Amino acid sequence: MRVAQPIVLNEETRRKLERQSRGRSTQARVVLRSRIVLLAAEGLQNKQIATTLHVAPRMAALWRGRFIERGIEGLLTDAPRPGRTPSISRTRLIEKTTQSTPQNATHWSTRTMAREMGISKASVSRIWRANGLKPHRVESFKVSNDPHFADKLEAIVGLYLNPPEHALVLSVDEKSQIQALDRTQPGLPLRKGRAQTMTHDYKRNGTTTLFAALNTANGEVYGLCQQKHRHQEWLRFLRMIDQTVPADKEIYLICDNYATHKHERVARWLEKHKRFHVRFTPTSASWLNMVERFFRDLTQNRLRRGVFQDLEQLIMAIGDYIDGHNKNPKPFIWTAKANDILEKVTRAQTTLNKR
Repeated sequence: MRVAQPIVLNEETRRKLERQSRGRSTQARVVLRSRIVLLAAEGLQNKQIATTLHVAPRMAALWRGRFIERGIEGLLTDAPRPGRTPSISRTRLIEKTTQSTPQNATHWSTRTMAREMGISKASVSRIWRANGLKPHRVESFKVSNDPHFADKLEAIVGLYLNPPEHALVLSVDEKSQIQALDRTQPGLPLRKGRAQTMTHDYKRNGTTTLFAALNTANGEVYGLCQQKHRHQEWLRFLRMIDQTVPADKEIYLICDNYATHKHERVARWLEKHKRFHVRFTPTSASWLNMVERFFRDLTQNRLRRGVFQDLEQLIMAIGDYIDGHNKNPKPFIWTAKANDILEKVTRAQTTLNKR
């Protein structure tokens, strides 16, 4: 335990401090500082002073040290503060954050940047927050090289923003290789001050593939779990949609470029079922497929921390989740216009070409 430097007062200094600590015309902050010094002179440590006066221990330490350095005069003025980081330092820090990396690391931390710039970690953190910089985070991103990117984008965004009358727009895809995982030991439950626990290892009890179609108008989901994800399973799912959707409705399917979706048998089936209209997303642009949002919610809310002793439990859990979702479905609202997206993609491509 660290022992604070002792304070010894002569009678004159003690009387002055006592007058300051009781004076009605004395500033409250000077009264408090005087009391800190008097208690320190009685032999109390900083933590004891903090408890007695209901202040932070560092405040007690600050004014103990200030008195030792400057005497009573040091209590009458505020302690010097570092002040605002100069503008040129902020500019250099932002440039260094965005245009360089530290030695032997992939990104800057507040600690390494503070050491590099000669400022406090708090200053680095404050500047990063003010400028929306988060070096510790990285997001997946890829510019599509599809030669028909713009046309496909406009077609799909058009379906989201202005769906045809007397038609159903379905965002469809499959979530493959969903594992039925059982933990090797039970976890500890959530408690105050302690997170729920799960073992790091698990037992695999099989996999399933969820075929899902999201109704972009009302958020309802059609789902079917199957063991594989070949063109046969895709056709089975399309037949289920055909049987479920009223016969007087046209059906627009938004799906990715997975080979299963373009199989010749699938193409022949679609040719015979004229009310189906398929719109493929551009390559490397699965973010355009709105059903991916539903898959994300399913994973976060039900699958990631789920415990499934067999495949049947997993399939039932997925079915129950979809049923619960459909009791009060809410659509995902697409707001971005095609032109705005194209401008962002163009800027991204320009930036990549400069590297």
